[in-house]
Amino acid sequence: MVQQGTEGLFVAIIVLFSLCITLILFFTIFQKKKNVLLLKQAEDKKQFEKEINESQVEIREQILRNISWELHDNIGQLLTLAKIQLQGVAENPENIKEVNDNLTNILSEVRSLSKVINPDFITNINLGDAIQLEIDRFNRLNYIKSTLDIEGEHFDIDPKSEIVIFRILQEFFSNTVKHSRATELNVHLNYADNTISILAEDNGKGFDMTKIHQNGIGLNNMRKRGVLINADISIESKVNEGTKLKIIYNQVQS
Repeated sequence: MVQQGTEGLFVAIIVLFSLCITLILFFTIFQKKKNVLLLKQAEDKKQFEKEINESQVEIREQILRNISWELHDNIGQLLTLAKIQLQGVAENPENIKEVNDNLTNILSEVRSLSKVINPDFITNINLGDAIQLEIDRFNRLNYIKSTLDIEGEHFDIDPKSEIVIFRILQEFFSNTVKHSRATELNVHLNYADNTISILAEDNGKGFDMTKIHQNGIGLNNMRKRGVLINADISIESKVNEGTKLKIIYNQVQS
């Protein structure tokens, strides 16, 4: 009887010991997985912040390029015209109204440009206003006939996500203006049920989607940045039928 009790106690000790070892192993595996997950989250956050910083730098650089184009292609031409008009006023005083109108246009353009230069203005405007600035610039400089249509009631989204979305659109706009040979660019922005849907399309030369890897890194950058903010990015294009960019972003509710 004593021997059976001793054997039972020994078995219980072994079972308890095995259970402890199993629990320790489970805990060790869980801790390793947790550490891997935390490390991945930290790396993802670091990558996200890096992409945000790069996007901010690229947006600033694009704004500076835009200012340069505005000064050269728009304000510069208006000033040249004003100079020519002033030279003819002495002989034709009735032309003073044209000079006055032109100077009024120049003043208006300078004021518009000063808004873009002001960092507070850029920081405080929403996505729709930022897109409208780009659309207005294209039309003002006669780069391409452009439109922006906004539906739904605006709601604020995470500022960093807004930066990424705007940079994705800038990439598309840049490709359209520089490479597509398009004459029209149309953008539709829709706010609905905490979701922002954007469709940007041009009527340019398009490209073969099966050879998308041959169209530079711009399109890949758009997709990569979409992944960062959990936005669905899709691009459709056909040769001689233009290109479409679709962005769907779901606002995460706190």
